Amino acid sequence: MRFRAKIEHVLNYSRIVQTVEKIAKQCVMRWSPEELQIICEGGDNEGGVQIWSKFRVASLFTDYRIQSNSENMIHMQISTEPFVQALRSAQSSPDVVIKLAKRDELAVLRFDFQAVSHQGKNIQVIHDVRVHVMRQEEIARLEEPQCPEPDVHIILPPLTKLRTVTEHMRPLSSLMGVSATRSGRFSLRIQTDEVSVETDWTGCETPRAPYSEQAEREDVDPDEWYRAIVSVKSFLQFLSSYVVSTTTVASICHNHCVIMYVYIGDHRDPHGGGGVLTFYIPARIP
Repeated sequence: MRFRAKIEHVLNYSRIVQTVEKIAKQCVMRWSPEELQIICEGGDNEGGVQIWSKFRVASLFTDYRIQSNSENMIHMQISTEPFVQALRSAQSSPDVVIKLAKRDELAVLRFDFQAVSHQGKNIQVIHDVRVHVMRQEEIARLEEPQCPEPDVHIILPPLTKLRTVTEHMRPLSSLMGVSATRSGRFSLRIQTDEVSVETDWTGCETPRAPYSEQAEREDVDPDEWYRAIVSVKSFLQFLSSYVVSTTTVASICHNHCVIMYVYIGDHRDPHGGGGVLTFYIPARIP
């Protein structure tokens, strides 16, 4: 089993992993010859938010080499905090190499790069992050959430704006309604016995394929609202992805969940641009 790559875009990779760290203490990185997937199953976060993301290897790495007996795929379970720390320490280096190695007979992902000391001298830095190379029976348990066909797909306003609004709503309630129509309206709403607050956006783009596997029905009222009540904390965790997002598509399964597709690159690219972070946010019962 062999793995080695040069991180071409350290800052982008660091921002992606920082976003994941806001959701979970651990993640799975599934490496293959063409694609990196980052998976968080939601077991160690309060809101049950899951992440299933895909990134083209060429958008983040060069000199990429991988070899294994499992169709040249390697699954690593990684603690997100030390991984973020390693990427931060390497951000100022133009040449960062990562490789699967062993230290004291334990598997590590080794970061090898140059840094500048306090005396202004170049020094070689080795930063090891413990990883667990997953066995086949562990890999078989990874299963992406099964959701009904979404009722509406809508391109969201900039996530920085949604984040500001949500931060203002946060003290009012732990739950928030996320709603959209097929005519391009999007809404965030807090409703309690004491207060009702809503922020509404109009004129949002409502894409169809490739986000939906089924053709949209023509007899549906375009102004009908589809809604899911979600944890405010979970929604803010998702909004931490503003640091990498270019376009975000929300798909709402009425009263079931909200699926957020955070694109790194052009969302119209059939390959998803550089990649896409997919957040599954389950609906809550108020």
